Amino acid sequence: MTTSLSQTANVEKSMHLLKGWLAPRLAPEAAAWLTAQMATIVSGEKPMQLAMAIGLAPRKVGKADLDLKPDEAEAGRAARSGLDATGWSVDQAVRILLVLAGYRGDDDRFVAGLDRILAAAEIGEQIALLRGLPLYPAPEKLLHRAAEGVRSAMQPIFEAVAHRNPYPREQFSEAQWNQMVVKALFIESRLWPIQGLDVRRNPDLARMLIDYAAERRAAGRSISPELWRCVAPFAGEAEVEALAHILRTGTDAERKGAALALKDCPLPSARAALETDKALADAIDAGRVAWDRIA
Repeated sequence: MTTSLSQTANVEKSMHLLKGWLAPRLAPEAAAWLTAQMATIVSGEKPMQLAMAIGLAPRKVGKADLDLKPDEAEAGRAARSGLDATGWSVDQAVRILLVLAGYRGDDDRFVAGLDRILAAAEIGEQIALLRGLPLYPAPEKLLHRAAEGVRSAMQPIFEAVAHRNPYPREQFSEAQWNQMVVKALFIESRLWPIQGLDVRRNPDLARMLIDYAAERRAAGRSISPELWRCVAPFAGEAEVEALAHILRTGTDAERKGAALALKDCPLPSARAALETDKALADAIDAGRVAWDRIA
């Protein structure tokens, strides 16, 4: 048995947070159902109750957007650094709360139980439970599930792990991180919602993306403007030349991406290239052009 008092305290804090978010958003009958389910799950008397409750949650509590108020979102970040529930629905928050209710201080048992549920889960359940990764105990023991999520051929499942989620930033190895970023581009998913994208940029990732961009150009295919964000700190003169060409000839989004990358590149030639479009350089300095606005 693997136990941890700090893990238990964190789970209790997360449950308190989720209950606070849900209280004003659940009808009385939905709140009563949730309370009853949690009591049964906590008791441990019915081993299958958790899986059953997760399956029933959308019908019992509805699928409305969670739509947190600014102070509620801030409370989430205070309770758990990096927590971002943007895009969550009420039933997803309920499903995560139900999973947490099943934790009784045994990390290994918790992970095994979550494994069983995810192995049989339908798409909606997988998305909800993977979004809960930042709140679960024993995060290092859930790495295989997170890695499986970003290997999924289904973009919503991939994004449940990759987007607005501090888990990959904190737990993924450099190789896992790099593969996630490259796959995001390959499946045409956005990069800007990936937490820690700038902090975890690295030379190997830049080389992978430079090769990927070359393959796209050779095939006559477009290149996401976001790609250059992870290349910029490690760009050589060849990449600066490519970015300068995009700055002159690209679409509006491509030009903005090239300008942002040139701004972030330490080479003097990059600064010189950016100065050829002073209006765009000024827009970056004023905050009117940023990665999350061009994606």
